[in-house]
Amino acid sequence: MSVVVPSQPPSKKPEPDRARPKASLRARALRLLARREHTRAELRARLEADGAEAAELEAVLEEFSRCGWISDTRVLEQVAHARRARFGSNRIRQELLAKGVPDDLVDAAMPELTEGDIDAARAIWRRKFGEAPGNAAERARQLRFLQSRGFSLDVALRVVREAADDRGNE
Repeated sequence: MSVVVPSQPPSKKPEPDRARPKASLRARALRLLARREHTRAELRARLEADGAEAAELEAVLEEFSRCGWISDTRVLEQVAHARRARFGSNRIRQELLAKGVPDDLVDAAMPELTEGDIDAARAIWRRKFGEAPGNAAERARQLRFLQSRGFSLDVALRVVREAADDRGNE
């Protein structure tokens, strides 16, 4: 009686001498932009880390800007919209600056962001706590939580104070 041994499946790894050539700078940039929005600064940093030449990189970034494929304004709007449900304007501002959005764009967007802070803080507070603090330690914990989410002390105090006032009126 003979035993048939199944053959091993072929290896998926390419052989070293047949490795894929490195994609062009433009192709790598497009691949990054296909995944998500990037600021000009983020895209530059990612491509410089891959060893892109400065002149070629600047030409690609200029072309992408002209075509509208990279836009710091669009990144600002996307980040602000995505983060508003979880964070306050201070935290959103820090994230935008870390992503490389220019200061003047961030400063122009701040009045609109801070305008919605009270409503956002109330919603976040309601989801997390739902009831007014029963003692000073609980009140301090709730204030710290709101501040850690990027809300100013004034906004945090107002939200917690309103909750305590509502509790007293019931």
